[in-house]
Amino acid sequence: MSFDVNAIREQFPILSRQIDGQPLVYLDNAATTQKPQCVIDAIVNYYSTCNSNVHRGAHRLADEATRLYEGARDTVAEFLQANAREEVIWTGGTTEAINIVANGLGQMLKPGDEVLVTEMEHHANLITWQQACKRAGASLKIAPINDAGELMLDAYEQLLNSNTKFVAFPQVSNALGTLNPIKSLIAKAKAVNALVLVDGAQGIAHGPVNVQELGCDFYAFSAHKLFGPTGVGVLWGRQELLASWPVWQVGGEMISSVSYQDAQWNVLPYRLEAGTPHIAGVIATGEAIRWFMALDMAALAAHEAALLASATEQAEAFEGLRIVGSAQQKMGVLSFVMDAGHPADIGFLLDRQGIAIRTGHHCAEPLMGRLGVPGTARASFSIYNTLAEVDALFAGLSKVKMMLA
Repeated sequence: MSFDVNAIREQFPILSRQIDGQPLVYLDNAATTQKPQCVIDAIVNYYSTCNSNVHRGAHRLADEATRLYEGARDTVAEFLQANAREEVIWTGGTTEAINIVANGLGQMLKPGDEVLVTEMEHHANLITWQQACKRAGASLKIAPINDAGELMLDAYEQLLNSNTKFVAFPQVSNALGTLNPIKSLIAKAKAVNALVLVDGAQGIAHGPVNVQELGCDFYAFSAHKLFGPTGVGVLWGRQELLASWPVWQVGGEMISSVSYQDAQWNVLPYRLEAGTPHIAGVIATGEAIRWFMALDMAALAAHEAALLASATEQAEAFEGLRIVGSAQQKMGVLSFVMDAGHPADIGFLLDRQGIAIRTGHHCAEPLMGRLGVPGTARASFSIYNTLAEVDALFAGLSKVKMMLA
């Protein structure tokens, strides 16, 4: 299918920038995506025309801001195919969303209970459950991966048992790009009556998500990885769970009544949203998702697959370069090491050529240990990247190889 990447790129003002006289080649999308002009405009419009706190005001600005803010919640509910808008909880990001669930789970776990995660977790989907288990005296189990970075499905299923109370895993590995068979993983976890959270931070920008079809109990993602602003995230959860889930933060907005001796919590979704929110960011998130939903998802997927295929082919032919993470099912990430030098040096020298990648352990330090590397260089692709930019990456790596020889 045709995909007009130039028309997409024209909507992202930062992509016209130069770095040290070189055109910007932005390949750090797994860390954060760039923002289209409509999202930038949404932020400016809020502060320019209706800057006000939401829900509480009795004046025109507050009413306009509230309608835009709650309209964004409706957009997210539609995007995720939620049963009700009350299932959408605004957070500060994926990390905060997972912490809300982990804090509540920690109050429910008891000695003998088990929580299952995988070897490919981002720290936010590992440390949260690790600490919850420590506080409760429960056990954290780790489902292994193979050397290609794929979850070992037989081992995963064998770890599930009647003691398994909660299972969490990424839709897509941020460090390797591995695309997990999440619908099957969810079904196997539900077969032992475990609750399931999907870390959707890396998967959300690569296609539609239907939480009803998936069958999970919680789904978390960050706006900034979906062409929206930083500082905003979403926790989707089943209404019957969220309605009684232990509150994490307390304060304004999340209460229905309060005295000096006690307090009563508000109804969903507000009972899990304490304090003044990132109003401009939420409004801009709604705009980002509406912009994304208007794209041809099949053409988008084909374009991104072509980018990764070209990068993989060139990487495999590049002498002295080794791909880290060669799963058969991958999305948007090429992680690698080079004989020529440390990933940090590779990143620095590419930056001097205007090419932005990420280096290090990618907030997945235990995973790097499992794979026997201190870290990797990671190029990650999005809808506005081009095949010419993939070529530029490998031309840049050729120069890096010569400089470090």
